[in-house]
Amino acid sequence: MQGKTNLAAYNNHHYHPGAGWLKRTLWFYVSALIFKTSLFPSSSFKVFLLRLFGAKLGQGLVLRHRLNIKYPWFLVVGDYSWIGEGVWIDNLVPVKIGANVCLSQGVMLQTGNHDFSKQNFDLITGEIVLENGVWIGAKAIVCPNVCAEEHAVLTAGSIASKNLEAYFVYQGNPAVKVKKREIKVHDFIPIKEVWS
Repeated sequence: MQGKTNLAAYNNHHYHPGAGWLKRTLWFYVSALIFKTSLFPSSSFKVFLLRLFGAKLGQGLVLRHRLNIKYPWFLVVGDYSWIGEGVWIDNLVPVKIGANVCLSQGVMLQTGNHDFSKQNFDLITGEIVLENGVWIGAKAIVCPNVCAEEHAVLTAGSIASKNLEAYFVYQGNPAVKVKKREIKVHDFIPIKEVWS
């Protein structure tokens, strides 16, 4: 006989959110009032608040508007990374973002899923790691247990359900490797030479 889903039987007692109810409640309101709106454009103020709630953040971080960050205490971001408008970091477990990483508009980092083979739809979680120089394009989704190695690219609207190799561009659903990422190095010209 074929089984049926029974959401009334769902429980996630095995999951621990990493903080008590008071901290989670305070973050819920701070997130709603400051992060999920366009009323506070300052990256430095948002960085301050994220650090206050336990995020480990590097210098020069750019945080745009309407961000949804589930639990800051599970977030690590390296130097000079950009988190674009409307990004959703659903970090039920740790998300580690390296230096010089770009998350474009509407990106979703999804660390949670459900076991659809179980009647009670058990919660499944998996960490996400985005190494230095990774670019996740607009509206792309990164699934649980994915590591994007350094300077990998996931193009707009694509879905990464498996690891992305370093210096390759991935596209589609599911994302597949389409080409090598070549990064051109430009010679630095001192400002005094430009103006003389």
